Parts: sequence; C-alpha cells; structure tokens
Amino acid sequence: MISKRFPTVKIFIWCNLEHDVYEIVCDDPELLSLVKEQLSYFPIVEQSTVVGGGAHIIVKECICMNRNTVAKFIGSLNILQVFPSILSKGWQYSRFIAFKHEDLEEFLGRLEKGGWTYDILRKVPFNGFLASSLTLTADSLFSNLTEKQIEALLTAHRHGYYTFPRKADVQTIAAKVKVPRTTFQDHLKKAENKLVVSLVPYIQLFRHASTESRASLRIM
Repeated sequence: MISKRFPTVKIFIWCNLEHDVYEIVCDDPELLSLVKEQLSYFPIVEQSTVVGGGAHIIVKECICMNRNTVAKFIGSLNILQVFPSILSKGWQYSRFIAFKHEDLEEFLGRLEKGGWTYDILRKVPFNGFLASSLTLTADSLFSNLTEKQIEALLTAHRHGYYTFPRKADVQTIAAKVKVPRTTFQDHLKKAENKLVVSLVPYIQLFRHASTESRASLRIM
C-alpha cells in the first residue's frame, strides 16, 4: 500500500464513479516523484504538480468497483460514502452515513470477509438530515468564481498573503506577478466575498449543530 511505503505522505481521494481524483500532499519533491510513479499504472487523464509540494492526478476510469475497495463492499446497501477518503500512515480514513443499522452491520461483515482490518474511530447517531453532515462540494463553493478570481486567490496564498503574520501585501504580490495592484486587488476581493457568501449557509448549520455533531465532522 502506498501510504505504508510512504508514511509521511497524505493522499486525498475523490470519486464520482467515472473518474478518481488523487490529491497528494508531500513536501519532498523526490518523494512526490516516487509516489506519482507508483500511481502511474492507473490510466491517467491528467497530472499536475502544485507549488509547495503536492500533485493532482485524475484517473481516466474509476477503479472503485473492480478492485478490493470500500465502494465495492458498499454495493447496493443504504450507505453513503462521504468524500474525500484519506490515505495516511498505512491506513485509509473514510466517513459514511448509514441509514439502517442492518446495512452498517452487513457492510462491516463484508469488510472482514474481504480481509480488511478496521477501527471505528467515531460513531454518532444520524439525525435524519443530510445537510447537517456539511458535505461541501467544489461546485457549491467555487462555481461562481471566474478564472481570474481563482488565480488571484491561489497567487495570494502562494505568496503567503493568508499566513499570520502576512509574508506579502497586495501591492508586493501584484508587482511580482506583473499585474496592476488595483486589478489584482479587485479580483482578490471579489473572490473572497463570493467564498464567504457560499460558506455562510454551512457556517450557520455548523453553528447550530450540537457538540456531538461537530465532533462527528472531523475526519481524523
């Protein structure tokens, strides 16, 4: 398993049953190359490396149903897998919403028969409302952003604008990327405003969630 061989690397996995997306978080460029090489046997559609150590790999065909995976064990059970799953230090961390206790028991039994070892780190009652699980999607947060606004956000983050204390101000960043300060600031502020507006409904849900519900939202 990749995470056993590379325990310092963390991998996030998303799946829509057509494509898989792997986000690799790694600070060592050489180690990152080794991990990407391990994933090269997948039919890869796109591969990109991001600044600061990390990569995104989009797999052409979903492997969930033709390998020994969690999704395959779920099958037709009334269980919802909440992405992303995380590979870290030889373990896969996954979250699920089970609508019936019998389905959960069947699912755990399938894992055991499939040779899996599992630990239940947290288990809380489901209150019947999916919205309370706060399953954010990229579309719900970023669909209103323009390409220039996205680029402004990523550029600001890359140059330490969101660290505390800040490593650079708007004027300095704009000069480095050779963009007028007012233009860069306009794109950045509009992007930040759109993100806050998109996040507010989820913040409101979280604010009214019980302590137990908040604890259940933590992945690790």
